[in-house]
Amino acid sequence: ISHFKSLATGGNVSQALALVGEKACYQSISNCGGQIFYLGTKSVHVLTLRTWRERIDHLLKQECLNEALALSWSFHEGKAKAVVGLSGDEQKRKAVVADRMVEILIHCADRTMKKCPEQGKIQVMEQHFQTMVPVIVDYCLLLQRTDILFGQMYDKMSENSVAKGVFLECLEPYILSDKLVGITAQIMKDLLLHFQDKNLMANMEACIVHMDITSLDIQQVVLMCWKNHLYDAMIYVYNSGMNDYITPMEVGRFFKIMYVFFCCFLDEQVIMGNKLLVYISCCLAGRAYPLGNIPEDLVPLIKNQVFEFLIRLHSAEAPTDEEVYPYVRTLLHFDTREFLNVLALTFEDFKNDKQAVEYQQRIVDILLKVMVENSDFTPSQVGCLFTFLAQQLAKPNNTLFVNRMLFDQVLEFLCSPDDDSRHSERQQVLLELLQAGGIVQFEENRLIQMAEKAEFYQICEFIYEREHRYDRIIDCYLHDPLRKEEVFSYIHNILSIPGYSTEEKQSVWQKTMKHIEELTSVSPFKTADLISIHFSNEIEQIIQILQLSPSITEQFIDLLCRYDADQVLETLKCLESYRLEETIQVTQKYQLHEASSYLLEKKDDIPGAFLIMLEWLQSKLSTLTSGDKTQLPLLKDIEDTLAKTIALCQRNSHKFNQQEREALWFPLLEAMLSPQRSTLLPCYSEYLKNLTMQVLNNMTTFIALPLILQRILQDPVYGRGKLGEIQGLVLGMLDSFNYEQTLLETTTSLLNRDLHWSLRNLKASMTRGLNPKQDYCCICLQQYKRRQQTGDQIIVFSCGHLYHSLCLLSKECGTETTGQMRWTCFKCSASYKGDKVCLTSLEKKKRTPVSFTSTECLLDPQQAQAFDQLCRLYRGTSRVIYSQSYFFVFSTSSCLTSTRIVFLHMCNLRACLL
Repeated sequence: ISHFKSLATGGNVSQALALVGEKACYQSISNCGGQIFYLGTKSVHVLTLRTWRERIDHLLKQECLNEALALSWSFHEGKAKAVVGLSGDEQKRKAVVADRMVEILIHCADRTMKKCPEQGKIQVMEQHFQTMVPVIVDYCLLLQRTDILFGQMYDKMSENSVAKGVFLECLEPYILSDKLVGITAQIMKDLLLHFQDKNLMANMEACIVHMDITSLDIQQVVLMCWKNHLYDAMIYVYNSGMNDYITPMEVGRFFKIMYVFFCCFLDEQVIMGNKLLVYISCCLAGRAYPLGNIPEDLVPLIKNQVFEFLIRLHSAEAPTDEEVYPYVRTLLHFDTREFLNVLALTFEDFKNDKQAVEYQQRIVDILLKVMVENSDFTPSQVGCLFTFLAQQLAKPNNTLFVNRMLFDQVLEFLCSPDDDSRHSERQQVLLELLQAGGIVQFEENRLIQMAEKAEFYQICEFIYEREHRYDRIIDCYLHDPLRKEEVFSYIHNILSIPGYSTEEKQSVWQKTMKHIEELTSVSPFKTADLISIHFSNEIEQIIQILQLSPSITEQFIDLLCRYDADQVLETLKCLESYRLEETIQVTQKYQLHEASSYLLEKKDDIPGAFLIMLEWLQSKLSTLTSGDKTQLPLLKDIEDTLAKTIALCQRNSHKFNQQEREALWFPLLEAMLSPQRSTLLPCYSEYLKNLTMQVLNNMTTFIALPLILQRILQDPVYGRGKLGEIQGLVLGMLDSFNYEQTLLETTTSLLNRDLHWSLRNLKASMTRGLNPKQDYCCICLQQYKRRQQTGDQIIVFSCGHLYHSLCLLSKECGTETTGQMRWTCFKCSASYKGDKVCLTSLEKKKRTPVSFTSTECLLDPQQAQAFDQLCRLYRGTSRVIYSQSYFFVFSTSSCLTSTRIVFLHMCNLRACLL
């Protein structure tokens, strides 16, 4: 301190350095003779280490019993630190500590008994003893002082029944873990009685099979086991105590009970049967039941005894009606598969000596006799037997003999049942039989015929795969309703995984293309994945195939109804490859009224289409009168629905007679009138009347006005009250009538005027004469003025060419049809190679020296173009389209003083006068 404060120099240091001097503790700790000295600011402290006994005693004084025992055990095991006073070698140290621990345990036992509450519930007392009794038992066993545990400790605990019970229950974990084998007979007896009193039978049975048989009272245990159905314990006592492996099955009446109840096993019989199968398996395998192993010198003897017992012809004290081989029969009925598994494991352990071969053949013959000659067994049970036989026959060192005809009988039995019951079970049994090697017992052609007939598609797949006919397996998957979707992974594996030949992959590829439509119906998504991976170059071909499939189209419509209902109607109008009935069911399922109505109309079921639209409209109108304003539809929605319904009636009214029209329009009118009778929402009255007026205006075109007025006046809404209340409605109907009448008159007048104007202009254009291009015949090149022969005529075409009729006849340009001559311009027909328009002669007139004739001529392209220009020149305002019209071609023959116009009628020509 003087150094830090610098007392020698007058204390000229900083405050921080002076403060450090206050906290400095250099050279303040020292030790001497097992003691440590601590120098403090005000005193000196001396610390001394206690001996191991003092440390334990200190904990005991504080009543820390568990801590005292734990510390003592650490001394015993040599794991404690700073141990003082414990000298000598390890064994001596452990003995000293063990003696001290025994003293502590006795002290704990005394203290636990003294501190026990004298009054209170049993649970409170149990809780008290649970705090220390398990600890006492644990340390006694750790110290291997069972003499103390089963002597003084047990005597002390026996003074209190609750403490005794807790003590006995604490022994169970050590017994089950085989850490406590040797128990006195008295304590074991008390333990069993305690478990019996508390109905802990499972605990008692578990303890018995882990105990040394010499510590048990065999008579007591056997009686207790039979009374409480402790089969494991009973078998253990007979096997270990008396080396008897048959009596438990005979005396226990296992087979007798199970034989009587094999048709309907109860829970107890099921437990008993399972234990019996395991017991038989252990005996035949040389293992003790339920734990351990049979002495090696007894294994052959026990195997023979158990086999002889199982194949007995009759049981002991058998009734007169008992069937042969009751033990085998009972086990087969109980669990065929497991019993045969037991036999299979036993056959594996058999050495290939004469006796073993005889046993195997004998048991097989018995199995066949019991199961094949009896109809009580199911197909699955019979199949299990032949699967077992196939496995045994497939072994390389097989010595069994089985008649092959039996396999044919089994095939008939599995593939030709009296009914269709147990289909999956029979197929699975046959498949297991084939996979076990039984396929060598059958003729494959007959097998596949039987499998196809029975619809055993897994069997067909198994055979096709053996023959590498992978394309046929696709049919098996598609025909099997339980495995349809597995076909996609199968196709993908064949086309992707190496190991298959090019021909095999090509056959699968072609088969897939053939069934692409069916695959799409199974799963569109998986089909799309398959196409994108393996058929990307065939997408156009696949689309063409699917377009012709109504089922695919209907599935598409179904998806559209589910996810995009607004596009359904437009899609239906575009598509054609769907069936109406099925598509109607789809749209009705999703309540798409407009689409359903469209399909019914397309089906020509107009009343059905109208009824759907009417009900849809009525459902919307009904919400107006429901009084629930939160459910009111948009008025625009009602108006649109009404407009669509009116349009439906308008499109189809012309197909019906008057009565059928009334069946359409009057229900629609009634649908609009009925909401107006409600007084819940009068604010919509005017709106509904306007909608009613729309219906009336459209009805008047198809329904007589008096019928409409009569129906309106009969309605309660309009039929009561004064005339002024319906004045607006009646006047509106009359206004509509006047408007339509005026519109009709105006339209008729315009059409008549337009037609007259067009005909007048066409007549004026026809009255013009034609001027020939030259004054000589284009064939003979002579003037037409020369004197003509008798019957010769001058023919002028609209193209301007002039001919003598005889000259045209010489060139075969004139033919006679139905008494009239048909002429063709020689030059034009030769120039344009037959591009013609025919003309019909209307009249012929001979003159001297010149004769005029009307002929049917053919127009060349120039003439046709000129006529089109003429039509466009005189185009009127008419909007009428004629199916037949008059076509004017000018054909004249002229002389010095006159010309003549020929009017020609062209039939089957459509001309639009616009």
